[in-house]
Amino acid sequence: MTHLHIALWGVLPYLALAVLVAGTAWRYRYDRFGFTTRSSQLHESRLLGIGGPLFHYALFLVIGGHVMGLLVPEALTRRLRISEEQYHAVALTMGGAAGVAAMTGLALLLYRRLRVPAVRRATSRSDRLTYPLLTLVLLAGLTATASSVTNPYDYRLGVAVWFRSLFTLDPDVTAMAHAPLVYQAHALLALALFALWPFSRLVHAFAAPLAYLARPYVVYRSRGHAPAARAQR
Repeated sequence: MTHLHIALWGVLPYLALAVLVAGTAWRYRYDRFGFTTRSSQLHESRLLGIGGPLFHYALFLVIGGHVMGLLVPEALTRRLRISEEQYHAVALTMGGAAGVAAMTGLALLLYRRLRVPAVRRATSRSDRLTYPLLTLVLLAGLTATASSVTNPYDYRLGVAVWFRSLFTLDPDVTAMAHAPLVYQAHALLALALFALWPFSRLVHAFAAPLAYLARPYVVYRSRGHAPAARAQR
């Protein structure tokens, strides 16, 4: 284990997390109303109506797959009598399908942004960093998934161990240092994306209107004979 490994897998994750938290707090303090997607629907809606939902719903599945793969230890699935072959078959098919769907949705959104002049003019400097980086993250993840077919690697005994060790403030650097290069690239690109998150349109994910689900009902009352009642008074 070298100093580079310690820097990459023992220090860099916490730096990225610090930038994510501090940057989001700064953005909320000085640009609270900038927590938005900067919607360009007025310029073009057909491609957005296809690519937007496809990308977002598929991304939810991708995130769910990462949560299951990284946070659920292998011992738990064994207790549930789920064999490694079954687990990896489901992860490969469902994870691969979700990744392809997310990549397809993102490709449509990128095509729209490049081909529609008004949308292209609305592209900010942060977008020029965010979109390529997001594309690389998805491509690296798909490559890692595809590589498991010919070169089996049990990431739950390597990458997942390292990821969970970050929460105990005792990073298992060795577990990540021995991971295949494509998994390392995927992790580094993801850390870069998290560091960029507060300064891009991705920050709108923290402004999801969850309170709307629990808000009080809006009561509508008919005006009925109100004018007549006022006249009598």
